[in-house]
Amino acid sequence: MPTVPRTADRPLACIVMAGGKGTRMRSELPKVLHPIWGRPLLGWVLSAVREAGAERVVVVVPPDAAEAVAAVVGDAETVVQPDQLGTGDAVRCALPALAGFSGDVLIVSGDTPLLTAELLGDLVAAHAADGAAATAATFRIDQPGSYGRVLRDATGIRIVEAKDATPSELAIDECNAGLYVVEADALRPAIASLTNDNAQGEYYLPDVIPAISAAGGLAAASLVEDASLLLGVNTRVELAEAAQIIRDRIVTAHLLAGAGIVDPATTYIDADVELEADCVVHPFTILRGRTRLAAGAEAGPHSVLTDAVLESDAQAGPFAHLRAGTHLHAGSRVGAFAETKNTELGARSKIPHLSYIGDATVGEDTNIGAGNITANYDGASKHHTTIGDRVRTGSDCVFVAPVAIGDDATTGAGSIITEDVPAEALGIARARQVNKEHYAKRKRDV
Repeated sequence: MPTVPRTADRPLACIVMAGGKGTRMRSELPKVLHPIWGRPLLGWVLSAVREAGAERVVVVVPPDAAEAVAAVVGDAETVVQPDQLGTGDAVRCALPALAGFSGDVLIVSGDTPLLTAELLGDLVAAHAADGAAATAATFRIDQPGSYGRVLRDATGIRIVEAKDATPSELAIDECNAGLYVVEADALRPAIASLTNDNAQGEYYLPDVIPAISAAGGLAAASLVEDASLLLGVNTRVELAEAAQIIRDRIVTAHLLAGAGIVDPATTYIDADVELEADCVVHPFTILRGRTRLAAGAEAGPHSVLTDAVLESDAQAGPFAHLRAGTHLHAGSRVGAFAETKNTELGARSKIPHLSYIGDATVGEDTNIGAGNITANYDGASKHHTTIGDRVRTGSDCVFVAPVAIGDDATTGAGSIITEDVPAEALGIARARQVNKEHYAKRKRDV
């Protein structure tokens, strides 16, 4: 079979095999949807293949997870693998989605979150440089165990599964990584020729290699030097191992870009968090979702921020909890044991401690006293609280939304504010104090 000439702009598609049930995870959640730093496990694979240049992506999923996986794959297409008949069967299920595609097909497993765009790009480049019809990624390991072995000869390579290997073949230390680049026009007939005449009764994807070689195409191998990038996740132990590696990658990238992370070992940052140079993240802090810290902003210690924005010189912590929709403007602060949600805090304003402020807009230069609460939920709907500029609220105030506090207003300590307070006014809403003389003596005499 003649080899199609390579060009730098040769189209690249990708098939992601995510049809396994993941029973060893001991979880009702499909394996590829288990989260790693703000993305499902599968999301890390998709990010790598897209960054590597895949123009079309097809994800193969089991029937009981089709809808759940489809909800997280973005513009990728999903196809169902009705029965678990092996990796070759998974690719067979995917190929109709690539009907008419003429280019190279990158084939990866959906449970390999440590893959990088650089690794995949190198594999595609090696495939092109060799003029190969099929290229398998390989790695070397001292104790290959159950990995498929790679057999090389003058005509190219072939791969034998460990369960089907002879003793001499099992002694080989070069292993199949389960990662391939194959010409689409060579892949289709090779997949159609697969049989399940093997120890497991499955359709092995590696068997396309000899089929392509028999048809006249070159089958090559590309050795991956860092085998840790090929880690597949099958258990929660391996999930934790992968998460640790990815966490270190994320933290290192932020440090190199100039973010101040005081103690990387106790800092946890999701993939889509943005940290500008010269922000500071203190120990035991978790930054989730699309949280963003501008230069000079500080988070922590012991704080959790989710989808929050801190502008320059804003502070959150210690022991602060900023939930989705929190926006701290320049120089503002949320302090110890304070929680915010869907709240905009104006420049230089403060929620120093022990408060819950949710569904609120707070103006500039305002101080929220200790123990303040916005009662934003009436049992059926959420309501908004508006607090103006230069407001001073007393300790232990409750704002029963919807309610507005005007600029330069004050609320008395212990007040339950149910009506708007005009600008520059003092709002007090509490019972009058009554002292009962000789109460202790009367109680003793009973």
